Amino acid sequence: MSTPTSTPSRTPREPSPETAAHLTNLRVSTGREDRRVDIVRGVSLRLTRGRVLALVGESGSGKSLTSLAFMGLLPPGLRATTSAAAIGDTDTRDLTPARWRQLRGPRVAMVFQDPSSALNPAFTIGWQIAEPLRRHLGLRGRAARARAVALMEQVGIPDAERRYGAYPHEFSGGMRQRVVIAMALALDPDVLLADEPTTALDVTVQAQILRLLAARQREAGLAMLLVSHDLGVVAKVAQDVAVMYAGRVVEQGPLATVYERPAHPYTRGLMEAVPEAAGPGGRLRSIPGQPPDPRRMPGGCAFHPRCPLATDRCAGEDPAVRELPDGREVACHHAESVLSLAPARPDRDPRPDGTGDRPHDPAGEGAATGPAPASGPPGTGAGPDDPAHRHGRTDG
Repeated sequence: MSTPTSTPSRTPREPSPETAAHLTNLRVSTGREDRRVDIVRGVSLRLTRGRVLALVGESGSGKSLTSLAFMGLLPPGLRATTSAAAIGDTDTRDLTPARWRQLRGPRVAMVFQDPSSALNPAFTIGWQIAEPLRRHLGLRGRAARARAVALMEQVGIPDAERRYGAYPHEFSGGMRQRVVIAMALALDPDVLLADEPTTALDVTVQAQILRLLAARQREAGLAMLLVSHDLGVVAKVAQDVAVMYAGRVVEQGPLATVYERPAHPYTRGLMEAVPEAAGPGGRLRSIPGQPPDPRRMPGGCAFHPRCPLATDRCAGEDPAVRELPDGREVACHHAESVLSLAPARPDRDPRPDGTGDRPHDPAGEGAATGPAPASGPPGTGAGPDDPAHRHGRTDG
């Protein structure tokens, strides 16, 4: 496969022994070659054992397509090209469907956004959890049932033995999502992909699912990719963050570094646009304009029509990804100017405070698990000074 050339990028680092999976210069496109439309443009990601990388951005930025490319599950009509792609030491660029089926489950697994769509209404919950055990481990009968019941108990499904024979419609949304998590973890994968795993859940159940995912990720030392447009969810679970805009990663680095002082105008705009940023009685900020249509991508930097710092250079030259002295990567001609600005939210400092290193807490033992202060939303354990509470959804 060829490396995309339409979007400049820095030469990626070589994968380290701690790298569980990586993609380099991923491009997802549709249409005939002479009318090709790039939806994902030169994305490079590296998933590290024992860490959670969050992929954030507005709806339509290419987050879910990037996660599906990791699994080899792109919808028909879409093509992926990349200069390097691997899960562990297995090159995934030219795998046959049969080889992909061998990898999915034991090596890489996915928690999908909508558990109702991920589960088959015609089969019992227990049968579906046991299916990967039968297919990959050869377990049958009582052995498969016992293992499936144990998985149900591990993800917090009460009375698992009795509910083994229940159907998806007999479970609540939160319990169905626990079932999907149990299926994903059944074969102890090295890499877990979670695509908006809490979007359809109410805030109390959302907090429970986040704690469950964080605890299982920590216990197993998984490399995890969390796809989300909710900056509060990301603050509770992830240690690293990649911000996507118009199919491209525009900023990537340690979560605390990026949240504290963004280096890209788009990241800064996201931080300023969350409702909590305005404070009581304050005016809610927004990013003007709309994300570009992939079929009519503007010249130069895709964000320049909406950027308050845009110059003629931005309109004529697409910025390459480069590494800043603090270790983060950014695609912006004016990153240093963005960093020199006052904090995006001077009245509400997003840095971890004395109550715990919450953005780096994969177990959720800070804001996600502590008792909820009276001022915080019910069930989240997050008060107004918690970084997970201060950073909200990027879609408003």
